[in-house]
Amino acid sequence: MSGIEGRTAIVTGAGAGIGREIALRLAGAGAKVAACDVVEEGAQECAAAITAAGGEARAYANDVSDAAAVAELCARAAGELGGIHILINNAGITRDALLLRMSEQDWDAVLAVNLKGAFNFVKACARPMMKERWGRVVNIASVVGQMGNAGQANYAAAKAGMIGLTKSAARELAPRGITVNAVAPGFIETAMTRKLDEQARSAYARAIPLGRFGTPGDVADACLFLCSAAAAYITGQVIRVDGGMLM
Repeated sequence: MSGIEGRTAIVTGAGAGIGREIALRLAGAGAKVAACDVVEEGAQECAAAITAAGGEARAYANDVSDAAAVAELCARAAGELGGIHILINNAGITRDALLLRMSEQDWDAVLAVNLKGAFNFVKACARPMMKERWGRVVNIASVVGQMGNAGQANYAAAKAGMIGLTKSAARELAPRGITVNAVAPGFIETAMTRKLDEQARSAYARAIPLGRFGTPGDVADACLFLCSAAAAYITGQVIRVDGGMLM
């Protein structure tokens, strides 16, 4: 028994890649899933895949940076699926450029989605979790938030901020039985990393002791563990899923 059977899980950025895999894994373990994505079709496809496999899911289109819309979505999901017990903050974007060439708009956009979006959902989900005196929050950060990366000052700052948010929220919510952790993926095979040219991919792979990029399933496994009863005494931690790239 995983301990999440019958629980309601909100997964942001569930329309593709890592978020979709996390949503499918949670549903497979018995959770009811609110599949959220800014692309409505992606959220619907994720929910449909879960339903086709015998699970329970609903799709929600949302802008994670809009606090009022997030609060409304969470209230609706809680009513339709029966409370909120698990939150996976996965939604994220990139707007890469060297620091001196990065526009203010690209800086603001990445911080609004990747960091403010996570804050909006933690805030909206904390109260129903506190009432239940049980909750699991997993923020999808990045090793870039710990090591930095040229051309990604905005993304690295947002992911570092998510780690700070994780640790602060963990301290605040622990007395109510809510754990808050972060998973920091390294280079994962997604649409985002597939944009890299072969030379860059080879260079990154050489920097990974395991010698390969990870898969969305590798990240989803870590999230499933952190949401399970087996991780009940783990909070405020950052678990890197990076093949040993950052040690």
